[in-house]
Amino acid sequence: MALALEEIRERVGARPQWYHTLELAPGVVTPGWFDLRTVAPQVLPSSLAGKRCLDVGTFDGFWAFEMERRGAAEVLAVDIVDPRAWDWPITAGDELVKLLEDRKQGGAGFDIASDAFGSSAQYRECSVYDLDAAEVGTFDFVFMGSLLLHLRDPIRALEKLRSVCAPGGIVCTMDAIDPTMSLLFPRRAMATFDGDGRPWWWMPNIAAYDKMLRSAGLAPVTKPTPVRLPRGGGHPIVKPSKAVLMNREGRRLLAATHRGDPQAWAHSKVVGA
Repeated sequence: MALALEEIRERVGARPQWYHTLELAPGVVTPGWFDLRTVAPQVLPSSLAGKRCLDVGTFDGFWAFEMERRGAAEVLAVDIVDPRAWDWPITAGDELVKLLEDRKQGGAGFDIASDAFGSSAQYRECSVYDLDAAEVGTFDFVFMGSLLLHLRDPIRALEKLRSVCAPGGIVCTMDAIDPTMSLLFPRRAMATFDGDGRPWWWMPNIAAYDKMLRSAGLAPVTKPTPVRLPRGGGHPIVKPSKAVLMNREGRRLLAATHRGDPQAWAHSKVVGA
C-alpha cells in the first residue's frame, strides 16, 4: 500500500541527495541530479504489458518504476549498494568515494520511492558483471542506463546483459557519448579515456557505441539515437568562467547545465537468438 502524503514528504525531506527526479505524490518531487521524465517516452516502449523486465544500475529506481508503470508483469532492479565495490581506478581518493556513498545511502532512494508508489518492483544487490540467468532468470526487456561510462570493462557488461535477455527480447542501453567526436567522426569508432581518480572510464562517439554493442553480440535495431538528459533540481549549475572554459570536463558540465548531458540510446536484439 502506498504511503500517506505527509509521510512521503517527511522521508523525501530527510534525504537531501537524489540521483533521479521522481514525482512520488502530487507536488512531491525529489531534487534529482537528472530529470528523465521527458526522456523516458523516447527510450521505453509505450507498453511493456506482460513483460518481465530488468533495470541494471537502478540507483533511485526511475527506470524500474517507469517500466512498471508501462504494465510490466515483473520488474527486477539491481545495483551495487556499496560504492566502494564500483570500478574505481587506483588513483581514486577516499573523499570522492565518501561523496558518492553519501549520495547513494545504500539504496535508500529506491526504498522510499517504492513505498511511496506501492510498487511491486524487486531490488537486488548485484553487479552487472555478476548477472547470471541461472540465478535471476531471463527477461523480455533489459535496460541499463548511464553505467557503461563507469565500467572498466563495458563490453563484458554488455555481454552479461545479452546473457539474461530472453529469446526475442530487447536489450535497451543508454549511455554517455562524446558529442564532438560523434560530429567530427560519424563513421569512425573512437572514444576518449579518463580512468584517473574517479570511476569515469570510456566515453565513445556514436560509431564506437554502436560497435561496442555489436562486439558484445547485440544488434542495434536502429543506429544509436542521441538524447540530452535534462538536469534536475539537485544538479549543480555550472557558470562560464575562464577555468571552466579551459577545461574539457568543465566545458562538458557547462553544456550539460544548459542543454542536458549528452547520451545516446539503442534497442538491440541478441545475435543468434
